[in-house]
Amino acid sequence: MNKMTVKDLKDLKGKRVLVRCDFNVPMKDGVITDENRIIGALPTIKYLMEQGAKITLCSHMGKPHSIFSDEVKLNKKDKKKVDAGETTAEAIIEKAKKDEPKKLTLAPVAKRLNELLGNKVAFATDVVGADAQAKVAACKEGECVLLENLRFHWEEEKKDLEFCKKLASYCDVYVNDAFGTAHRSHASTAAIVEYGLVNTAACGFLIEKELSVMADSLERPVHPFVAILGGAKVADKLNVISNLLEKCDTLIIGGGMAYTFIKAQGGSIGTSLVDDEKIDYCKEMIAKAKAAGKELLLPVDTVVAKSFPDPIDAPIDVTTVASCEIPADSMGLDIGEQTRKLFADKVKSAKTVIWNGPMGVFENPVLAKGTIAVAQALADAQGATTIVGGGDSAAACAQLGFADKITHISTGGGASLELFEGKVLPGIACLNEKN
Repeated sequence: MNKMTVKDLKDLKGKRVLVRCDFNVPMKDGVITDENRIIGALPTIKYLMEQGAKITLCSHMGKPHSIFSDEVKLNKKDKKKVDAGETTAEAIIEKAKKDEPKKLTLAPVAKRLNELLGNKVAFATDVVGADAQAKVAACKEGECVLLENLRFHWEEEKKDLEFCKKLASYCDVYVNDAFGTAHRSHASTAAIVEYGLVNTAACGFLIEKELSVMADSLERPVHPFVAILGGAKVADKLNVISNLLEKCDTLIIGGGMAYTFIKAQGGSIGTSLVDDEKIDYCKEMIAKAKAAGKELLLPVDTVVAKSFPDPIDAPIDVTTVASCEIPADSMGLDIGEQTRKLFADKVKSAKTVIWNGPMGVFENPVLAKGTIAVAQALADAQGATTIVGGGDSAAACAQLGFADKITHISTGGGASLELFEGKVLPGIACLNEKN
């Protein structure tokens, strides 16, 4: 994709630059537990600082409650509590008004950025209010201002024009370096450019890397090309499956979604996760692969248990059975040993490998062996370009210590999937083309 990058921007000294980052980092008791997204943003920020730009950083954090929205939307957990008569929607809203601004503030991110950038980051306690306006106006060359959580304003996700105008007033140049939200068409990710409020828009080094590795590998893969899809639901990856079958030589399907394919072939899957409405779709994809001369691999053996572990990491008794012969009272929760070897052998012969989605309930140590085997296979793939498409797969690689042995681990699960699907992402489509 021929998009303008920060290196293409000229005469940045004294220019006001708004950078959309992805600082949606995991937190516990106000402490950042994984700062990879912050570290990933540093090359772009440091480059702009070195060029003498006046930088305003912005990001979302989590999914703030409906107190920050123009319409009340309770999450599933809250709805269950209301339906059970344990509380009321009004009580949940009132509690959220007190708790969520503290839980979802970007203040800890500002503190960490200051440690990494020599105390050159001011934190604005609002987004478009008096504090933000004053701090952006006072920002000096080579320094930064981090705005508070964008999603404290419902206008962010609704692409509100007036909100976009206020964000655009902070900058002469817009830079998007938040690949994890590039598939979202929100005010800060795309709309301020789409509305014509900013004329110069480029991507940062993080998005540039995502595009150069992932997009190029999909458009011009070195063969044999193996794609691995896992996760829970076929419905989440309908177009991804179809698109990858047109590009790859082998499509491997594991995780919960495999059981719908196995049932489509006439197998017995017990109480395993299944999407009965997608049975015909699976049959179509099996036929499509056969007609195109593509290999579609499904698990041949499966680790099963009588029930899902509760809590998810609890000890569990398992057995291994043929994937098409799962007992009526059992559910598949991971791929078996034969399947692990089958999938790993296929990866060994590949020159390009992409992977999105775990092979089982990898949060449970008993049910993590399939996901570990795939991660190990990618790490061991000599001479191949190996790409992990964010989300749970990326988390698994990080937890297992394989991150430094993979060619590229994406910072965006949803964005990666849409790239795999063949879509153009709004946060990238809006950027200027190179001359």
